[in-house]
Formats: sequence, C-alpha cells, structure tokens
Amino acid sequence: MFSTITAAPAKQSVSETIAVLSGRLNTATLLEDRRAAILGLRSFSKQYPASVASGALRSLIGSLSRDGEDVDTVKVVLETLLMLFSPNEDSPEASEEIALWLADEFTQRQENITLLLDLLDTTDFYSRLYSLQLLSHIHFARTERTEECVLVAPLGIPRLVAVLDDRREAVRDAAISLLIDLTAESVDIQKLVAFEKGFERIFEIITNEGGLVEGARVVEDCLILLANLLRLNASNQSNVREMGFIARLAHLLRSAYKGSTDGEEVAQWAEEQRNRNIYALLALIRLFLVPGAAGTPANQIAFLNDRVLENTLQLGFTYGVDLPIRAEALAACADMIRGNARLQERFAGQEVPSPLANPAMNGPGPHSNGVPKVYVIDGLLDLILAVNSLMEFDLRMAACNCLKAYFNNHEEIRKHFLTRAIQGHKMQADELTNIFTTLLQPVPEQVTADPYRYWFAAVLMLHLVHENPTTKHLAMEVTEGDEASGEEVVTSIQTVASHLLRSVARNDDPRVIICYLMLLLCWLFEDLDAVNDFLGEFTNLQGLIQAAVENPNGDIIVQGLSAMLIGVVYEFSTKDSPVPRAKVREMVMSRMGRDRYVDKLTRLRSYPLMRDYEILPQKLDLSLDQKLPDVYLDDTFVEFFKDNYSRIIRAIDRDPGLEISVITNGVQKGISRELVDSLRAQLEEKDRALEDFAAEKASLTSQLGQEQADHRRTKEQSASDVHRANEAVEHMRVQLGAKDHAIQNIEALVATLKQNLAKEQAEHQRSRAEATRLKTVNDGLQRAHEQELSKLAKEYRTKESQLQKQIETARREAKNKEDELTKQVEAVRREQATQLESLQREHQAKLDALQREHSQQIETARKTAEQETERAARRFEADKADLKATISRMEVDLMKANKARTDGENKLKDLETRLTKTDEALSAAERKLAEAEKTVKSTGERVEELEQRLKGVVEEREEVERLLKEKEDAVAEVEKTLKDKEGEMVSMREKLEGMEKEKEEAVQKAVEEIRKELETTKINDKAEDDAATGAEKAAAIEAEAAAKAAAAASEIETRLQKEKEDELAQMRKQLEKEREEAVAKAVAEAVAKAVEEAKKEATKQVKEVKEKLDEEIKIAQSERDDLLLLFDDLEEKRQKYKEQLKKLGGEVSEDEEEEEEDEDGAEDED
Repeated sequence: MFSTITAAPAKQSVSETIAVLSGRLNTATLLEDRRAAILGLRSFSKQYPASVASGALRSLIGSLSRDGEDVDTVKVVLETLLMLFSPNEDSPEASEEIALWLADEFTQRQENITLLLDLLDTTDFYSRLYSLQLLSHIHFARTERTEECVLVAPLGIPRLVAVLDDRREAVRDAAISLLIDLTAESVDIQKLVAFEKGFERIFEIITNEGGLVEGARVVEDCLILLANLLRLNASNQSNVREMGFIARLAHLLRSAYKGSTDGEEVAQWAEEQRNRNIYALLALIRLFLVPGAAGTPANQIAFLNDRVLENTLQLGFTYGVDLPIRAEALAACADMIRGNARLQERFAGQEVPSPLANPAMNGPGPHSNGVPKVYVIDGLLDLILAVNSLMEFDLRMAACNCLKAYFNNHEEIRKHFLTRAIQGHKMQADELTNIFTTLLQPVPEQVTADPYRYWFAAVLMLHLVHENPTTKHLAMEVTEGDEASGEEVVTSIQTVASHLLRSVARNDDPRVIICYLMLLLCWLFEDLDAVNDFLGEFTNLQGLIQAAVENPNGDIIVQGLSAMLIGVVYEFSTKDSPVPRAKVREMVMSRMGRDRYVDKLTRLRSYPLMRDYEILPQKLDLSLDQKLPDVYLDDTFVEFFKDNYSRIIRAIDRDPGLEISVITNGVQKGISRELVDSLRAQLEEKDRALEDFAAEKASLTSQLGQEQADHRRTKEQSASDVHRANEAVEHMRVQLGAKDHAIQNIEALVATLKQNLAKEQAEHQRSRAEATRLKTVNDGLQRAHEQELSKLAKEYRTKESQLQKQIETARREAKNKEDELTKQVEAVRREQATQLESLQREHQAKLDALQREHSQQIETARKTAEQETERAARRFEADKADLKATISRMEVDLMKANKARTDGENKLKDLETRLTKTDEALSAAERKLAEAEKTVKSTGERVEELEQRLKGVVEEREEVERLLKEKEDAVAEVEKTLKDKEGEMVSMREKLEGMEKEKEEAVQKAVEEIRKELETTKINDKAEDDAATGAEKAAAIEAEAAAKAAAAASEIETRLQKEKEDELAQMRKQLEKEREEAVAKAVAEAVAKAVEEAKKEATKQVKEVKEKLDEEIKIAQSERDDLLLLFDDLEEKRQKYKEQLKKLGGEVSEDEEEEEEDEDGAEDED
C-alpha cells in the first residue's frame, strides 16, 4: 500500500530558482509569463542582487524595449532594477561593486540610456518616476559616462527639462534632483537646460510653491539647480540678466525680509526651511559677483537697477532675521559694490533700519516697521563698533567686509571717510562709532569682553591708509594734546605705538596687540615721514624689540609681527631720522641678533593661522565652545605680509649707509649718504669753477670794450674812403657820355640780326614744303593700305575656295539642293569679286551700289534658309507623328496589362502569374520606350545635318556682310587718319611759329646782355674793343639759334615719320584681329539660332513621352502592391481566427494544416 506513495520533490536553492526565472524570462512568449518571471526576480533582488544581476540584467533591460507598451510590466522591471541598486544591508551579496556593474551595463550601450529617456515621453506616473530615479543611481555610479550618454541621446536634455512641468510633485522633484546632479560639472548640459527655458520653469516652480517664505524643500532644490546653471557660466548669467530674471530675484528678497517681520508664529521646521531657502538665494546672488569675472560689472549694474542691492541691504539690517542670513546678506552687498566706482558712490546714500534700535521698544510711528532709519555707513559702523555680542561676531565681520568693499580702489571715498572721521574725533562727536576715537583713546585695562572693537577699528584704518600716501599724510597730521595749554603734543602714530606697548606690558588680549601691529606695519611701510615720526619717541623702538624678544605669552604672531615692524622701521629709516639708521641696526643686532630676527619671521610665515589663512573659516564656531573666535588677521594684511616677507627678512642685511629710495606723490625720498657727500663735493668744485669763470668773464669784458673802440675808428676811416670812391664814380660817368657812339654800332648789329631773321623765315617756308612732302608720304601710305586691302581680298578668295569645297561636299550629301545652292554661292562670289574690284578702283562712288546688291543677296539667302527650315520642320513633324503612334501602341499594351490585373483580383491563386505578365508587359513598354528614344536620337541627327547645311549658307552671308563692313571701316579709318595728320600739320605750324618767337626773344635777350656788358665796359675805357666782342657774341648767338631751329625741324620730321609708321602698323593689326573675331562670332550665332528651336521641340516631345510612360508604370506597380497587401491581411486574419479557435477549444483539421504548410513552403520557395 505504501509502496505507491511518491517521494516529495527536491527543494530548489536560491541560485537554481533565479536561474529558472531568468531562463523563463528569456524564452517565454506570453506577456503574462514574462511578467510572472520578473515578479519572481524582484522578490530576490533585495537579498540576492548579484545573482539576479548576473543572470537576468540584460533580459530585464531588454524587457523595457520589448514590453515597453505594457505599463504594468515596465513598472515591475524598473522596480526590480532600482532594488538591485539599493539592496538590503544584511544581504550576503551586498557590495558597492554591484552598482558600478549595473551602471556600466547601462552606460556602455547608448540605447539603454535612450530607453530610460524614452519612458519620460509616457504619462504614466511610475514609468516617469522610476526612470528618473534609475538615471540618478546610474549617474551617481558613473558620472561622466552618464552625462555623455544623456547629451548624445536624441532630445535627452529637452525631455528631462520638460518633466519640470509635470504637476505630480514626486515626478517633478525627482527631475529636479537629477538635473542638479547632471548640471553640477557639465557646462554643455548647463547651456542646454537654459536653452530649453529652464530658468523660466524653475522660477515658476518657486512661485507656485510659495516663494522663499512658504516654500518647502523643493524651493531649496530649485535654487541649488539655479546655482549649478550659473556658477562660472557667463552665457547663462547673461541670459538671466537680459531676460529680466534679476527683477524676480529682487521680488523674492523683498518677500523674504517682509515675511520675516510679520510676527506670525511659524513651526520650527518651516522656519528652518525658510532660512535655508533665503540663504541659498543669497549664495546664488553671490555667484553673479565673482571678483575679476568678465560679467561682474554688468551684473552689479543690473542688481542696482533692479533694486537687488537695496533689498539685500534691507534684509541684512532687518531685526528678527537669523544672524547667519543677515551676515550673508551683507557679504552679498559687499560683492555687489566692490570695485565698481558708480555703485560705491551711490551706496552711501542708502538708508537702513538702525541696528541699535529694538523694534519691540519702538511703537508704531513714521519709521518703517517702527525702527528709525539711518544711512548705511552709520549703520555699518554701529554694527561693527557699538555691538559687543559674541553671537553677532559673524554679522560684525560681514559689516566690516562691506565697509572694506566700500573703500576698495576708490581714493576719493577713502579720503572723504577719513576726513569725516578726523572731524568727528576733533569735535568729540560719535565717540562710540568713530574709528579714530576708538584707536586713539586710552585702552581700558580689561578689554577681554570685546577686544574686536579695537580690532575692527584698526582693520578699517588699515584699509584707509594701505598704499595711499594721501590718507597716510592726513592721518599722521592728527595730534593729541593742546600745546597752548602746556600739554605735550603727541602725534597719532606715537599714540598708537604707545597703546601697543602698553597692551604688551599689561599682557592684553593678543587680538588688540595684533591689530595695532598690523596698522603700524601698513602705515609705516614705504613712508619715510611716518617712520621718522615713529622714531621720534626713542622708547618705541626699545619697547618693540622687547615685545619681539621677551613677550611673556610667547605668542608667535605678536613676536613675528613685532620683528617685521622692526624690519620696516630699519628698511625705511635714514641718516637724518631721530634715531639714525646705523643706531637702529646696532640696537637690533645687540639686543635681538640677526638669527633671532629671521627666526621670528620664519615661524610666523609657517604658523597655521598665517600659512593656511585662505582655507580657514574666519567665522565663529559655536561647536567648539569658544569664548572668542580664532580670528586674528585681516585678508589684505595677510596678502601684504606674504608679498613683502622676503624683502623685510633681507632688510637687516643691508648696509646702514645705503638708504632706500621711496617715491611718494611723485617726490623721491631717501638716498645713500655716501652719494650725498660725493654730490656735495662735486657741488663745491662747481662753485669754484663758477668763480674762475666770473673772473675770466670780467677780463673778456674789458677786452670787448677796447675792440669796440677800435671798430668805431675803423668805421670812420671807411666812411671817408667811400666818399672819395663816390667822387671817382661821378667823374667816370662824365667820361662815359663820350662813348655813346658805341651804341650806334650795336644798332647796326641789330639790323644784321634782322636780316638773319629773314633767312630763318625762308627756312620756315622750306619747312612747310617739307610738310607738304610728308603729306605726299601719307598718300603713299594710303596706297600701301589699299594694297593691303587687295591682299586681304586674295586671302578672302582663298577662304572662298575652301568654302566652295565644303559646299561641294554638302551638295553630294543633299543632291536635291546641290544645283540651287551652287548657283547661289557662285552668284554671291561673282558679286563679291565685282564689288571688291570696284571698291579698289572707285572707293566711295561704287559703295551704294554694292550695298544694294548685298541686301538683295542677303534676302535671297534668307529665303533659302527659311525654305530649308520649313523642310526640316516637316520632317520633324513626320518623326513626331511616328513617336505618337508608338506611344499609342504602348498605351494599348498598358491597357491590356491593366485588364489582366483586374482579372487577377478575382482569382487569388493566379495572382503571381498575372503579376508576372504585367511585369513582362512593362518590360516591353520599356523596350518600346528605348526604341522611341532611338528614333528621337535619329531625328536629332537629322536636325544636326540640317544645321550643317544652314551653317554653310549663314557663313556665306556673314562673310559678305563682314567684308562690306571692313571696307566701310577702312575708308572711315583713312579719312580719320587724314584728319589727324592735318591736325598734326597745324600743330607743327604752331610749333614753328613758337620757335620763331623764341628766336626773336633770344636775339632780343642777347642784345640786352650786350648792352649791359657795354655799360659795364664803359668804366674801363674799352668801348670799341667791347663793341667788337659784342658783335662776335651776337654772331655766335645767331648761329646757335639757327642750329637749334634746324635741329627742331629735323626732330619734328623724324617724330612725324615714326608716328605715321606706328599708326599704320597698328591699323593692320587691328583690321586682322577684327576680321577673325567677326568670322568666329558669325559662325557661332548662325549655329545657335538655327539649332535652338529644333532642339527645344524635340526635347519637349521626348520628355512628354517619358512622363506618360513613367506614370503608367507607377500606376501598375501601386496596384500590384495593393493586391499583395490585401493578400497579407487575409492571411493574417486567417491565422488569428485559427488561434482564437484553438483558445476556445476547437480543432483545426489536418487538411487545413497541410494546406497552411504548403502555402508556407511556397512562400519560402518564393
């Protein structure tokens, strides 16, 4: 009985079960089976992530593609994948490497990331939410690769940004979180998000969520996302500025500080979230204000114009707002005005609530929120110097930074602020908030309660005098004590030094000592007057050395800064200082020594508070239970110390005799004493040289007086000599009167010159005769031109014979037109020969008759060409009719094919056979189309033959026209040449007349010169010899003038001959060139005009035939495709009916199955 009981099945292990489920997921054909396998895998994914991932990860990813339309399946798959990324902590397979493995599987294949992004196009809640969460997990594991895949994916970023419009908060928040991760480092993604209206969507979410005051965590996330988009991204910042989003930032700030003062009770978590939102917005604003960035000035102006600066400032002074937020607001204000002169100047005019007034104690009044208003500079000073709460240290530090930004790189503001402070100090007004009064008043014995009051005052003063000689001088002029009352007058530097030494002696808080040391270091550096003022009290240097060596606390910062101040004093002291430079070095070396001096500075340089200043937070840390924060140094001073550390540490090695030269306000101060002594010695030598020069000058002056007396005597003697010479000249003039007869001889010489002029005129007549001869030469050239024309005519006959041969060839090809064309060509040739001969004999007389005959010939040739064109057109029409008949036959064939296809619709079994016949009919139609194309081609060849015939006729006609035109141009050119030559003859005459005038002027000039020479020779009583010499000169001049005239005439003749030859040669070249161009142009135009219309008509007909055939073929193919689709639809419906029948429990007969298999086999064979 018990032998029939079967044993229980063996229990499967987890790995075996996962393997079975994975195999079922890969092989199952039904959607329900695959979904069941996925559900089974999901149940194991939390506890056994490695096993599930190794066996079914790719199948799960493939299910997203294969079953993507099924929402339930997609949801289960995404849940399973999310569980694999976050398994249970107690899972034996839990490991960080699993997440890397999963992320690699997604990111190594671009299509996997694209699958997840495609799910964002659906409206299903879980598909969107889980796909976003899954992308976040992948990005966390493989950041760079995921960002690349999202960028490459089609519409990847636009899809993610579009999810921000989803009304479902969970989906929207997941999209914001993913975008925060993606935009943290990738600049390309930041720009794409901004391009897809990301800023507008983010601000819309913030507004809908209630802004900063009422908004939840999503508002903070939106601000973080905005920060990622704007951080170091100039283009996105420019977009925000230009699209008007700065005004929305101002609105958010205004609502923030107004909401903080409403007095309504808010839950603690809501208040914390509100503070986080406001702090995030302030941090976002500071991203626009990075020092040195290119867009920072424009952003600062935009913040001013849109009242962001005003609203931020109000937030920083609003009572009731958390202190960290107020401190951050003031830090943002400092960034808004730093380095911008326009904003710095307008900043002082802002009004803010008084920080010393408590709103609870002020009833409602004319003041905003019951708090009186003060100017922002006064309010900042109140915060810095009048508030002594340790909890408000960060706020005081931010206010100090705001004032430092107000001073930054603006000399006028520094000077104005310092002047006001000095005036207030002298008037003893606002002693509590006056930095001068704070620094110069005696330090109380106990300053441990608020040492930062003096520290902040010293830091502000440091920024006023740092690298500014003007403000240093103003501050140094402030004194304490009334000299008229017998009090000792103490300068401001000596007062500060006295407070420093007193604090060291009393062992005050190191912050007070350090602040005085920082101020004195920046004040005395490169200021010789300030150093001398400091050394005016001998005890200052002694106390300073003692502070550096014997400091009771042994504070490294105090000792190091004291040593550095000693180095600055020595570096900029002089021989004339109250304590001479050599004495200062002696005191340092005797009481401190070089090694200790260097050691103090070196230890300070490596001290953490100095070395790591840039990375240490300069804030109050309440978690350390500190009484006071570890803030000792100022950022500007740290930079000053590190820049000048090397110089000051080497200063002690410099010789006391070598002083440092310093240029202050354009005035050089300080120089080497040895150089001064040498210059003084040189000056004494110069003085002695000047005395010697003065004595020498006196002796030279006496010599000059004696020379002047001698000169006067010489002048008087010269005057008497001149008088005697004038009398001699007058006597010679009387003697010259007797020489007038010599002038008559000159007149006779002039008559002789006139005779010579007559000869020159005769020579001029001969020149005219020569011009006539040149005209004869011109006529000879004209005859040569006619001979050239005869030569051209011979060349024309040669070409005409060539044309005759071509006409003979054409006549053999077209016998019907041979006789007619030959007669026309011969008649044209005879007429052309006759016209050319008559042109040579008579020129212009026979030109009119030649034109009439030419026009008759052209008309005859035109009629002949028209007849040939008509015949060609008739032949073309016949060919066209043949083509139409061919097309008609093709249409009949196509109709038969259509009829065959219609019959095929009623018989599905014979469908393939009839379609084959249709294809054969189409092939026949294509062959007929090819035949038609061949026919068209033969027609084109016939057209080309007609074009060749027309070409010969047109060439003859164009040749005749060209020759006639050439002859006309030649005659006109000859006439033009004759006119030009006549003009040249006229110009030659004018030139000759000018030469005659030049001769006359030369003769007259010669006569005048001779007359002048005669007048000069009268003094020497040689009139007769001079007259003879003048005659010889006149003769020489005459001969020279004649030679010049002859040379000019010869040159003119030579130039005219050369110009004539050049013009004739140029005319020949131009005629030959024009002839060749005319022939080529005539041939091209004739061919183009004759062929154009025939080709157009033939092309049009062929195109129409092809279009009709193509249309018929397309119709046939479309009908065939419709039949195939119909058959496929019927087969698909048949398969569906069979499947439904099987599901309902019916059976399919064996005949039907065999018939189906046969059909499948037939399809496979096909």
